[in-house]
Amino acid sequence: MVKLSQPPTLLSSKNFLDEYQITADIRLISGSVEISPGLGLSDAICDIVSTGGTLKSNGLKPFADVRRSEAILIGRKGLEDNLILTELVQRIESVLLAKETKYVVLNVEKKNLPAITSLLHGVRSPTVVPLAEEGWVAVHTVISEDDFWEKINTLKSAGAQGIVVMPIEKIIL
Repeated sequence: MVKLSQPPTLLSSKNFLDEYQITADIRLISGSVEISPGLGLSDAICDIVSTGGTLKSNGLKPFADVRRSEAILIGRKGLEDNLILTELVQRIESVLLAKETKYVVLNVEKKNLPAITSLLHGVRSPTVVPLAEEGWVAVHTVISEDDFWEKINTLKSAGAQGIVVMPIEKIIL
């Protein structure tokens, strides 16, 4: 038995099962569909997920993608000056931009600082903070995911050490 959490997954699930010639009794349920296999109520589930964290916390793992989708914000002409809409778009853009970048902190000797900062842009420019050890600084910056590894290797060659990489939740420009 396959349990579904959302009506939109119904048709996709049937098409998916038909494609793989899988016979199943499909039932629509509301609530936390992720707990149904653990309770013995289903053999599988079909659910809309973003990160998969809830699946993992219930001891489940994805078997296959049934359907890929995306959410799109669409508005009529003339809404550009709508304050609420502008704020919503800014919030969405801040999250999307953050997903494309990493926050990087590295240590470097002051003598190598010009070479390091010439490689980095940050949001405006890298932040440089003196370290307790004389002659050393920490450089904080933002690096694009697209050229991340190439940039890290170049920074290491220029003298960067102790590189720490962190995810960014939002970037508000």
